[in-house]
Amino acid sequence: MANKYRENITVEKENLNTNVIEESLTDSPIKTVKSRKKGVLAKGLSNVFSGTFLIQEKTLSHLPFILFLTLLAIFYIANGYYADDKIREFNLVSNQLKELRSEYISTKSDLMFASKQSEVAKATEVLGLKESIVPPFKILVDSTILYKKSN
Repeated sequence: MANKYRENITVEKENLNTNVIEESLTDSPIKTVKSRKKGVLAKGLSNVFSGTFLIQEKTLSHLPFILFLTLLAIFYIANGYYADDKIREFNLVSNQLKELRSEYISTKSDLMFASKQSEVAKATEVLGLKESIVPPFKILVDSTILYKKSN
């Protein structure tokens, strides 16, 4: 029973739709399709791509400003390249500084090792110099006696 009811509703809807279409066709005259006008953006883009904007009087009056903007754009691009070069140069100098710092630290540690008393004694042994066994002592001089002898 449910299927019969659904079939009746779909048949009735189809009949209504055909009646509405027939009435709308007979009541109104056929409309002609108008060609759409080009938009402002489309006209502007077609003028730019075709190059016809260059011969218009309005464009010629704005030519100095356009040239100024072009020059500004060139300087902006050049500034970007200049900044990139400076960043690369900074990184290069920074790497060189790190290498020199590590070389300095290793050289300093080698010098500190070589200047130890035991290492100096080993190096001077080849020359025939020996480390003193007797500890050093102070020589005391009375300055008054020295002063009397010099006068």
